[in-house]
This record gives sequence, C-alpha cells and structure tokens, in this order.
Amino acid sequence: MLAPAMALDPAFLEELRARTPLASLIGRRVKLARSGRNWKGCCPFHGEKTPSFYVYDDHFHCFGCGVHGDAISFVMQMDGRSFPEAVQQLAGEVGLDVPQPTREAREQAVRKRGLEEVLEAAQQVFARHLQEPAGRTARDYLRQRGVSDEMIQSFGLGWAPEGRGTLTSILGGQGITPEMMAEAGLMRFGEDGRPNGELFRGRVMFPIRDRRGTLVSFGARTMGDHQPKYLNGPETGLFSKRRLLFGYDRARAALRAPKASRDDVPSDLIVVEGYMDVIALHQAGFSGAVAPLGTALTADQLEMLWQSSSSPVLCLDGDAAGRRAAVRATTTALPLLSMDRSLRLCMLPEGEDPDSLLRSGDGRMRMAGLLAGARPLSEVLFDLLAEGTPPDAGPEARAALRKSLTEAAEQITDKTLASEYRTTLLDRFFAVFRQRGRSPSSRKWTEKGGGKAGVILPAVESDAVMQRQSMLAALVLKDPSVLGSVEDAWCQLDLPESMAELRAAVLDLVHEMGSSTAEEDPEKLMQALAEEGLGEQATSVLRSAFLPLTGGMRNDGMTDAPAISRWWHFFGTLNGPAFVAEVRREIEAWTARGCEPEEWERLRPRLEAAERIRRGDDGL
Repeated sequence: MLAPAMALDPAFLEELRARTPLASLIGRRVKLARSGRNWKGCCPFHGEKTPSFYVYDDHFHCFGCGVHGDAISFVMQMDGRSFPEAVQQLAGEVGLDVPQPTREAREQAVRKRGLEEVLEAAQQVFARHLQEPAGRTARDYLRQRGVSDEMIQSFGLGWAPEGRGTLTSILGGQGITPEMMAEAGLMRFGEDGRPNGELFRGRVMFPIRDRRGTLVSFGARTMGDHQPKYLNGPETGLFSKRRLLFGYDRARAALRAPKASRDDVPSDLIVVEGYMDVIALHQAGFSGAVAPLGTALTADQLEMLWQSSSSPVLCLDGDAAGRRAAVRATTTALPLLSMDRSLRLCMLPEGEDPDSLLRSGDGRMRMAGLLAGARPLSEVLFDLLAEGTPPDAGPEARAALRKSLTEAAEQITDKTLASEYRTTLLDRFFAVFRQRGRSPSSRKWTEKGGGKAGVILPAVESDAVMQRQSMLAALVLKDPSVLGSVEDAWCQLDLPESMAELRAAVLDLVHEMGSSTAEEDPEKLMQALAEEGLGEQATSVLRSAFLPLTGGMRNDGMTDAPAISRWWHFFGTLNGPAFVAEVRREIEAWTARGCEPEEWERLRPRLEAAERIRRGDDGL
C-alpha cells in the first residue's frame, strides 16, 4: 500500500510529472490537435462539440467546465483511481520506483528540505557580499560584461568571499553545521569523510534552480587565474547536473506566458553554452534561453527541452568547439527524435558567442536574425558529418561518409522518420558528389539540356531515353542485388516525376527490409511497392522491359550477360561520351594505384559497357 500524497517526496512527484508526456497520456483518450505550442480537443469530462479542453506541457484545463490538473489528477479523474494508484501506474510507465513510506524515506524528505534551506541561506550571504566593498571586483566584472542591476537581482547573482571559513562562520551562527554545508555541496568532503574546506571562494556565484525554481546548487566563476574558470557544485541529493538546465525555470515560465504579455520578445526555447550567455539573452529579451551545466547536452536535458518546445534551437559558437558540441548533441538526439520532437541549429559567426554578439551595436537585431534562420536538424546533419570531406574526395572518403550518413539515419528509432532522414541525407550526398571528376567536355554535355548542375541529362531522343530509364528500373526490380553497386549512379539521373518516385521508394524499401532480404526474394520488394501504391507502376516497368515467358530483356542483345553489366550498359547509353571518358579515367586511376584486384569487380562491368558504347551499340 502506498503512502498518501503528503508522504511522498515532492521531488519524486515532480520527476514523475516531468517524465510523463502529458499530451501523449491524454491523447490516448482524447483526440487532440495542435493549437500553437499546445494541444486542444473536446473535454472528456463533459459533453461538448466545440473543443475547449487545452493541454499544456505540464497541466490541462477545460474552459468549458473548469476541470484542471496534471498527469496524476488526469488518471485519477479519468479512471477513478486513488492518488497512490495513479502514481503507481504512471511510475511504472516511465520506469520509476515509487519510494516507500518508510521512516528513512520520511527522514530523507526532511533532510532535503533542510538542504534547500542551507542553500537559500548561503545565497543570501553571497548576494549580500556582492554589494559590499569586498565584492567590488565582481561588480566591476559584471558591469564590464553588461549585466544590469536588475538581472543581478533577478538571477540572484552573488560573490563568495576570499577568506577561508567566512561562509562557515556566518552560517554557523544560524545553526548550520559544516556537515550540513558539505551535504548541500558547499564544502568538500575529506578522505576521512568529514567536511574539509569551503568549495567556493573568490568567485562570482550563479544560483542553479530546478524546474520548480527551487535552489539546488551553485555555479561559480573565478576572478583570478584559478582553475577551473567555471565550477559547479558536486552531485548531491538535490542536484544532478545531467538532469538540469540553467535558467530552465525562468524560460519555462516565459514560454507559457500569454503571447500578448511578451510583446515582441522572441518565443524560441534557446540552448546556449554558458551562464553569461543565458543572462545576456534574458536581458536582451530572449527569455527562453537555457544552458547545460558544464556537460554536453544529455538525453534527460533534451527530454526537458521537448516538454516545453517541439523544436528548440541549439545556439552554438561558430568555432571548432561549437561544431564538436553540435555533433555530440545531434548524436544524443537522433535516437530520441520523432515527428513531434526535433531540433534546430544556429551556428554563430566564428569568434562570437551570444554575450559578445549582443553587446555589439546592433546585437539584438543580429541575434534575432540568426535565430530566425536556425536550420532544421535534417538540413544541418549532412554538413556536420561531411565536414572535412571535399567534393573531389576519393572513393574511400566518399564511401566512409556515405556509411556515416546511413548509420546516422539508422539511429532514429521511428522507422518512418529514419527513412525520410536517409533519403534527405543521400540526396545531399549525391548532389555534392555527383559531379566529381567530370571533364570540361562532360560538363558541357551535362549542361546542354539546360538542367540543374550536378544532374545527368540525356543527349538522346526522349522515346529512347524513357525506354532506357525503364530498363534501369526493371533491372533493379528483377535483381535487387545490383542496387549496392549502382545506387550512386542511379540517383544522378534526372528522371520524370513518376520514375523518380519509384526510384525513391525502391531505395527506401530495400534499406528498410534489408538488402539481403530483397535479393533473396525480389517478390517481397514488389509486394512492398504495392503497399506503397506503386505496384501497378512497377509491374508496368517490368512488362515494358522483359519478355513475359523467357525472362530475357527485349532487344538488348545481352540476355546472357549479368544484370550488373546490362545496367551499366543502359546507364552508359544515357550518358554518352561522358560515361566512356569517366570510365577511362577510373581505369587510369586504378592502374596508377597498382591494379588492386578487389576493385576490379567494380570496374569491369563499367568497362565492358563503355567498350560496347564506344563500338556504337546503343542498347536498343
């Protein structure tokens, strides 16, 4: 039997509510539709035809009947459960263990409240010292960084005095022992397990609050040459830096405020890198700014962000460290993405951070413009992974990049979304690398038809072109094993819309079902295409290319040749002299590298096709 509400640790209940996506919970029972940042639907507690039931990130409210509550109260009212039963159900769904109402649990809850009081007492000391003569260095630093008195007071900034034992002495006068200070993260524990020296001395202090606004720790910046420059409090019963964001309580409140009260204040949830960046952004009116606490963005922090915004902005410095942070953040985010949860990225100009940018003459306008131009993760991911791979990279580098791109898409657990990411990434890959190694004459040939750069346009008559395009698709459908060798080239072709749609579907389906499955049973690929609504089109392509009984290809004169050789033959006839010239260059490069045997199997079908084309065989 669980304890009543008052016996459960408030921090546990807050964690339970935070881990329960309210829109998903309610969406199981109520048909919800997006309404700006929130959701709305018809109230499940009274009959209505016009939706007046709204779901926010942490509560629901019906403007018709007035019902109001959080995840726990929704389960209680909807299912008729008691408070303990509702807590037990929700905790089981998110993988939390409900603390039992033991004497130890009650003592721990009391101890946590005591630690909060210790930290609040320390914050008052730090804030007072900042305004005293001893805090002049810190005040000058904050003024130099453009921090207003209003922001100093609003964020509760302070100054930890230089002297040893100063804080201990002051708090000791209030009955706070060194043991309590150490448990709250204000003192170090020595090797003997006893308090041993104050943690913060001679530093500007930044109070760290949880999502409820409760003070749980401090961050600090040194004014001298001491290292580290920035220092966070240690992990305690109140504080876990991987599960909190600096400024999140303020940002969350600002984003939930009625739009009219925010005037022109940008309403993005913005993730920056440091305390001073957050404060500078809030001072400039960007009240959705938050920052991780000295670590790379974690999965827990991403979950916090998505509770307040479906697409928060990562605003990162435009230097190498910022790009590395972007890669780490996207790597963490990919498995967690869904159609309702993504990221946008804003890379600042090199040498700038939000604080320095905002202190420039037109800083607010520039920052607003950069945030407005934040790019979706689907667009940025290719640039992050392709950095360092030039357009003229060799096949090894291209293969490595392509593998990285497909592996990144595979990290997404939502299969539909993963497929879309894979298509987007490979489209960019082919657009960047499809022109590699082409001679000036071949570029002229490519541009002859007036098409977009990087897309192979045919130099033969349209009827013959359509026949050859059908042959290429038919060969892949009949023998999907060729796809691994020809996918790059196939995606270079500028196809009619219907044929391009079939190509995209084949690429995605073979990837989803696995190339070995498609190769062993091509009929499964045809069935999958039929389920996508493309079965008739695929069947038509096969009928136009193959004799119904013998299975041989119409009029190609190569019925005994492997499918891969046939494919390259028809591809080559679409490309004309440019294909022959490119194969010749590949053979020359292969010879110069010492004629590696393992590469010959890739080159041979292309060489055979080039020789047939050179002799005038048009394939039809």
